Amino acid sequence: MSEQSEQPTYWRRWFLACWAAFVVYMLWYKWNGIHWFSLSDTDDNMRFAQVQALLGGQGWYDLRQHRIDPPGGISIHWSRLVDLPIAALILILRPFLGGQEAARWACAIAPMLAIGPALYGLMLTVRRLVDRWSFFLAGSILACANTTLLMWMPLRVDHHGWQLASLIVAVSGMADGKRFRGGLTAGFATAFSLTIGLELLPYLAVVGALILLWWVIDGAQARRLQGYGISLAAGTAFGYLVFGSFDNEQMLCDALTPVYLSTLVGAGAILFALGALPIARRWQRIAAAILAGGAILGFYAGAFPQCLGRPEHLSPEADKLWFSHIKEARPLYQHGWRVAFPTLSLSVVGVVGAAWSFWRTRGTEKAIPWALVFLLSLFSALLLFWQTRAGPGSQLMGVIGATALGWPLVTWTLDHRNMLIRIFGTVAVFLLVSGSFSALIVKNVPEHKSAYRVKVDLASRRCPTLPALKPIADLPPATILTFIDLGPRLIAVTHHDAVAGPYHRASDAILDVQHSFRNPDPEFAHDVMRRHGASLLLICPGFPESTVYLSEAPKGFYAQILHDQVPAWLQPVKLPDGSPYRLWRRIK
Repeated sequence: MSEQSEQPTYWRRWFLACWAAFVVYMLWYKWNGIHWFSLSDTDDNMRFAQVQALLGGQGWYDLRQHRIDPPGGISIHWSRLVDLPIAALILILRPFLGGQEAARWACAIAPMLAIGPALYGLMLTVRRLVDRWSFFLAGSILACANTTLLMWMPLRVDHHGWQLASLIVAVSGMADGKRFRGGLTAGFATAFSLTIGLELLPYLAVVGALILLWWVIDGAQARRLQGYGISLAAGTAFGYLVFGSFDNEQMLCDALTPVYLSTLVGAGAILFALGALPIARRWQRIAAAILAGGAILGFYAGAFPQCLGRPEHLSPEADKLWFSHIKEARPLYQHGWRVAFPTLSLSVVGVVGAAWSFWRTRGTEKAIPWALVFLLSLFSALLLFWQTRAGPGSQLMGVIGATALGWPLVTWTLDHRNMLIRIFGTVAVFLLVSGSFSALIVKNVPEHKSAYRVKVDLASRRCPTLPALKPIADLPPATILTFIDLGPRLIAVTHHDAVAGPYHRASDAILDVQHSFRNPDPEFAHDVMRRHGASLLLICPGFPESTVYLSEAPKGFYAQILHDQVPAWLQPVKLPDGSPYRLWRRIK
């Protein structure tokens, strides 16, 4: 058998081996967290609560979370797509492990499923754009992209890992030499991501725009444009009909609703039609592309003017009191150099590598795919100066450019006759192109934390733990007024309900909690508890959210109860010695 015929099977075996290696490492890294079911992020806890509700009989299209602000609940802008693998794993494992262990291991396994298509798409992309063996380097660099890798760690059951996988699969479609198949890949990956959520919409819009531009430059790309158009239209329609929710039938701007469904289906139909038309001259394709883009944008702006601004539609008050304090929504430079330096290093290397590769391949069929990688890398790196949440996507795109930059250097050092250059040169090149040098610097520079910061970090770790919440979980079911960021954890691991959670569609409940803890008049909190049917008040001194109340409302209700200025309508509930919580019962 020839090398050419053996190569596809050979390559897929390496992919499976790399995927298995990632899984083994991740399980080792998160073993203690799996044991303690440490769903550390609010969205992970809410996702698990949504799956619990689904398995408990809640309707497939009903995504309201009825245990936040009961009995009506709050509207969650997600879809059921990411719930599916978690629920399926629980049902498969339950007969063998029992209910609790099945849930624990389903949440451990599900995120690692998403790294499979991400790793495949990444390796496929660099094979097509860099070198057929460069996937070894790409996989190694990805293993050092800590911000990205965290999105696929066990228990990270939120949807971001799946969206990152769809982004890199879309890029691999752009790099596919088989045009129609490449267009189908990019279109279906786009539809998959948008069915989950709109977080990567700006990235995916760039993918679609460049596929159209490629057709303008080269009419032979008509089949890629057709494949993209038909899969985009069909994929988004299928995603909306099968995985959408009743709440998303409204003309809302924060999810795949009729707003984006109509726009994307129309855009897909227009792009397919352009690819099918026999337009031979470039100037005619330019005119057709301008008309098509104008029609798509004009329809969206004219039909849905309410969606031209921020998709969350938060009130200025909710934005000021709550949203502006979300860490991942802040610019990277506000997080300090220990966070900014490791996040930016790989992103910057990736931008440089992609720019160099685009310049080197100009005039070839690889130029447009490299233009896409460069634009997405640059765009995501710049987004870091707006919101830190762009970090995982920025590092993931950076891996492609970093591989292109590092591959010729690594192959040169490995082939060098000098053993010292082969060993130390290769290590030095890898540390440079992977951005790992920044992590080493951060790790070896001592960090001084104030006593206050140590207290906050300790509360942040202890409060969400199962042992800390167990005495509260042992109490009869109740609705609890507590911090917004504790709401999802509370409903995920106890039978209690919460007044609010950190979800923008529930801004009224969020403001009720904000005002309760900030207002100097305890009667405001009293009224909120009565209106929401809350019989318990729970705080965790030092929890990060509480620091905002102390700093911005030093005479507010939270500051009062923290210093034992407790109104008569609250009765203390005894908790075990050493508990990080303080709890009161409303008695009237």
